[in-house]
Amino acid sequence: MPKLTIDGKEIEVPGGLTVLQACELAGVEIPRFCYHERLSVAGNCRMCLVEMGQAPKPIASCAMPAGDGMVIRTDTPVVKKARQGVMEFLLINHPLDCPICDQGGECDLQDQAMAFGVDHSRYQENKRAVPEKYMGPLIKTIMTRCIHCTRCIRFATEIAGVEEMGALNRGGHVEITTLEKAIDSELSGNLIDVCPVGALTSRPYAFTARSWELRKTNSVDALDAVGSNIRVDARGREVMRVLPRLHEDVNEEWISDKTRYACDGLARQRLDRPYLRKDGRLRPVSWDEAFRAIAARLDGLDGGKIAALAGDLCDAESMLALKDLMAALGSPHLDCRQDGAKIGAKIGGAGPRAGYLFNTTIAGIERADAALLVGTNPRHEATLVNARLRKRFLMGGFRVGLIGAPCDLSYPVDTLGAGPETLSELAAGTGAFAEVLTAAERPMIVLGMAALARPDGAAVLHLARALAEKFGMIGEDWNGFNLLHGAAARVGGLDLGFLPGDGGRDRDGILDGVHGGDIEVVYLLGADEIDMARLGPNAQEGAFVIYQGHHGDAGAHRADVILPGAAYTEKNGTYVNTEGRVQLGRLAVSPPGEARADWTILRALSEVVGQRLPYDDLGALRQRLVAVNPVFAAVDRVEAAPWGEFGEQGKLDGAPFGVAVENYYMTDPISRASETMASCAEVFGSGRAGEATGTDG
Repeated sequence: MPKLTIDGKEIEVPGGLTVLQACELAGVEIPRFCYHERLSVAGNCRMCLVEMGQAPKPIASCAMPAGDGMVIRTDTPVVKKARQGVMEFLLINHPLDCPICDQGGECDLQDQAMAFGVDHSRYQENKRAVPEKYMGPLIKTIMTRCIHCTRCIRFATEIAGVEEMGALNRGGHVEITTLEKAIDSELSGNLIDVCPVGALTSRPYAFTARSWELRKTNSVDALDAVGSNIRVDARGREVMRVLPRLHEDVNEEWISDKTRYACDGLARQRLDRPYLRKDGRLRPVSWDEAFRAIAARLDGLDGGKIAALAGDLCDAESMLALKDLMAALGSPHLDCRQDGAKIGAKIGGAGPRAGYLFNTTIAGIERADAALLVGTNPRHEATLVNARLRKRFLMGGFRVGLIGAPCDLSYPVDTLGAGPETLSELAAGTGAFAEVLTAAERPMIVLGMAALARPDGAAVLHLARALAEKFGMIGEDWNGFNLLHGAAARVGGLDLGFLPGDGGRDRDGILDGVHGGDIEVVYLLGADEIDMARLGPNAQEGAFVIYQGHHGDAGAHRADVILPGAAYTEKNGTYVNTEGRVQLGRLAVSPPGEARADWTILRALSEVVGQRLPYDDLGALRQRLVAVNPVFAAVDRVEAAPWGEFGEQGKLDGAPFGVAVENYYMTDPISRASETMASCAEVFGSGRAGEATGTDG
């Protein structure tokens, strides 16, 4: 480990660090624009200049490896003058438009000009103007502000894996561009975060708010199963934007475009009061009238004729409250797998927890040396997991095989086949990729919902488990068996046992029971992804449907009673991500109108139907969560799950695996209500970036 002297203080740092990183460890702030911890070194802004002993001139600390015996000075007159000169050069062509710039208040250039610049300029020439560039429906460009740090180019190429940004011309004529094409990446919004100036800003957020006006709440994302850590910025009762929050083990400092931009759907098509179907039409009613209608329908009804389905955005508290209510009513028919995935035991709980988790963990991907993807497209199902797989590929020595529908994952993939037949052959040890898995020290398999949400899903799960055991994926310090979920509520529901009880029906059984007249009442807790036609056209010819949710989506259209709930930004809730990490979502804004937090609705309803639930506040409900499953006590921790038997041996269907996500930008009620996501679906609907249709306004 090299020892350096920085401003008279001796410090020992790990090998491989740069001088800039060594200075940071010594507690010395070094200004920078082009340098970013997660990107390759460019060394082109020169703002990080420091003096090094025996060097004839200041050095760029971001590009200089730290060496033993170095003497670094960061506060000399030479360094100060050099930084002032660099700042003066950067501001030669920069427009003086801070009052109208969306980056104002959060701008690195502003902050560093104040701290390291001068209060005057010696340049009187006209400033250079650069035409705006089209980069799609999410990114607004004001390229006259660009300081050519190339962070955006490096992010697109290295992290996102789309080589669609570059620089034209040379010297003072350089321009960053995509050649007037939209950036076809699910991570493109992060370009705004890495841009140190206001050249790249959020198009949907443009001119809507200032950073100092916003109330900031730390929370977690619920639009996929990654559990990205986010910050929700709100003004009044409106969510203005969603930004990433640092969590090295989950999302690092990135979030997907859907997480970032679908928030405008939170204000559209909302359910803000109860509704009751009268004379074939939904009419607004009071809470008491809605509850009385439900109680009247349940009065005297056998519990075996009642069923419940939980949707993909539900928090653990609301699912537990619904499960307890169904148990009190005597109903064993409940399911949290609204896509029909064959995971979890049919009766008596979900089976071994390792059978439905991403056991390697998201951060653990970086330790793997081979991966087999089965029936999954992680780029659309879990964008940040795919980014971690790409990060591992860039480290070298990482082979990826794919069984399923061909897709562009932003890194090289060996396409092995399309269906279970290929998986069977691989499990038997045949094929070139079997040699790759055999030679790997820490191989992993990632099983997607497209492979499990089919009639032979349990047999596919059993075969995948056998393959994992055959190729040594299960060991004392390594578990390479992974299920990649797409629903934020799925693992939490499985942990709670929100599954059919003794004699209970699963999703298909419930829907078939409605058709056969065996199920008369169905409670949909935010469940919008099922085939509503199978519930019957109305309560007379099908089931009596109670829908509790926050958007007027498919479930609300079919419902006989609507109970308005709260979205994930409007309640305190517990979510468990695909790797089994328990995280807490926080209330950022109040629900609209008469909408209420979901568990409180179920608690109030339970009293009306004569089955009062035994908790009156969130603390008591969370104690009940821990009593049902102790994993809910370990917040933000991932503990290794015990291995066991799961899946069912059976006949495999020869049909190829399909896709779990047809349209990345519209997968849930919130994103389907979002105008921004609708624009993205229009531009990227064909799977490739659209050409420019206009210029920035």
